[in-house]
Amino acid sequence: MVEDSILGFLQNNEAIPDSHQFAASIGIDHNELENVIKSLRGFEIVDAQEFQKDRWFLKEEGKTYAREGSPEVQLFNAVPPEGISREELQKKVNPAVFKIGSSWAVKKKLVEIGRQGVSRKVEHVDDKVQDFLQQIENGDVVDEKDLAELKSRKLIEFRPLKGYSLRKGPKYVLKRKKAATDLTREHLLRGDWKDLEFKEYNLAAQVQPIQIGYLQPLLKVRDAIQSIFLQMGFEEMPTNNYVESSFWNFDALFQPQQHPARDSHDTFFLKVPSSTRDLPEDYVAKVKHVHESGNYGSLGYRYKWKREEANKNLLRTHTTAVSARMLYRLAQQKSFSPKRYYSIDRVFRNEAVDRTHLAEFHQIEGLICDRGLTLGDLLGVLEDFFARLGMAKLRFKPAYNPYTEPSMEIFSYHEGLKKWVEVGNSGMFRPEMLLPMGLPEDVSVIAWGLSLERPTMILYGIDNIRDLFGPKVDFNVIKSNPICRLGLQ
Repeated sequence: MVEDSILGFLQNNEAIPDSHQFAASIGIDHNELENVIKSLRGFEIVDAQEFQKDRWFLKEEGKTYAREGSPEVQLFNAVPPEGISREELQKKVNPAVFKIGSSWAVKKKLVEIGRQGVSRKVEHVDDKVQDFLQQIENGDVVDEKDLAELKSRKLIEFRPLKGYSLRKGPKYVLKRKKAATDLTREHLLRGDWKDLEFKEYNLAAQVQPIQIGYLQPLLKVRDAIQSIFLQMGFEEMPTNNYVESSFWNFDALFQPQQHPARDSHDTFFLKVPSSTRDLPEDYVAKVKHVHESGNYGSLGYRYKWKREEANKNLLRTHTTAVSARMLYRLAQQKSFSPKRYYSIDRVFRNEAVDRTHLAEFHQIEGLICDRGLTLGDLLGVLEDFFARLGMAKLRFKPAYNPYTEPSMEIFSYHEGLKKWVEVGNSGMFRPEMLLPMGLPEDVSVIAWGLSLERPTMILYGIDNIRDLFGPKVDFNVIKSNPICRLGLQ
């Protein structure tokens, strides 16, 4: 055994100066010897000191030449004393040997290659290249002048070599006993526990990592934002239907049927089932009338509204379709009661994929439905909501949305980027949207929305959305990312 060889050698000798030489002397691989040395050192049976020295090693081509001989000598040996044609010589040796060997053999004046064939120029050749390579392989020292050709032919490389020098340790024994790891019932019954050597506990040893699940950054930020909504008294809307009808996604929001967002270049329409058959007919008739002729102080859009367009099924482009359903359901109640709704879920848009856009993303939406709400109420709620997100500096810019009036884009000053960045959109739902549902005339709805991906990318310093969401996400990043800490106030 390797361990017996080490301990037996140290019994009669002061030290093993070089573990590589010792491994060669007993005919084992140094890696096997190294494992035994580490075990003995751990039990303080030997004292092992690491050393590192630089030496020459054979490359793969050099190992081949050390084993089979240099190509020039192989080619020389294949040439008979009377000479040989090139064609015959090529048949006798490997193509690589012929190509490399013929060049070096001519250069060293071992053979002559002419039109008549190949002939020897000397009677005998010693393969010094093979000898030097074998010496290097055995760890012997080779003169610098003899290394010059090997280096120029890139047969060797200079690399560090790690080894060990060994001496007896404080707990040296010629034959170590196998340490017991547990005290068993049998040991106690036999009484041999008194003579056992027990393995010491290594309390500093690292344990096997615990395999647990990890939250994706989007989910961490989602949970934090959801907590903010709940603190502000909101209740979550059901958003479990990704497939929506064009009616709830567009028409109920007073968005005209010729609007560019309803084009197939911007929206994913379903082939099967291509249309819906379940719409509230009384409400549909009111929506149609508002679109075509107007009402509630509006002129409408003055076009021919088509039922088949409203029936088309699609992947919802925003969660505002869910808001429309919830407001319609609220309007059907016998008596009105104020509500605060929110949703955080996935939406789909037919957009070109780049570092900041995907065909699917998550939308955060909040709305308050109550009597007598004004734009001032919306501004106050937005200040409160975004302050809890850690965005205290806000600006608002007038904007246009088909279903809100007035409408505002929301900007926040980013301390890291040192500039104002757009963080969301907001507005008050139009009477043309709310009154056909059956809500009282003095009821207003203020609403706002933003994507989940944008604040997450800012919080975690991610500049490519594909590193956050989708098949290219690095699982190691998910394992090591920090806890989401929004600026709650």
